[in-house]
Amino acid sequence: MPEKDKQVIWPIYFDSGRSRRDGRMVRLEESISSPNIDDLINAVLKAGLKPEIERDKRHPKIWHESSGRILVTKQGSKNEMLKRIARNLKVKKKP
Repeated sequence: MPEKDKQVIWPIYFDSGRSRRDGRMVRLEESISSPNIDDLINAVLKAGLKPEIERDKRHPKIWHESSGRILVTKQGSKNEMLKRIARNLKVKKKP
């Protein structure tokens, strides 16, 4: 169980191939195709956050896939934090 001052960030939150019901938490325009934990780590670092990486964790909706997760110290709302991370994911994934 993460500490109370931490936010859990999963790659599925940014996956354009998933619906909101399936776990995506950002708008489709802010998402990317099939993000992995390494993409997420780079985006979190670029957003100025310090990640705690847990590569062996599995999101409950996709328990059969090992996606990993990141814990970051809470800084404002989770929605704003996800938008900051998403902006950095989009920059990385541009061709």
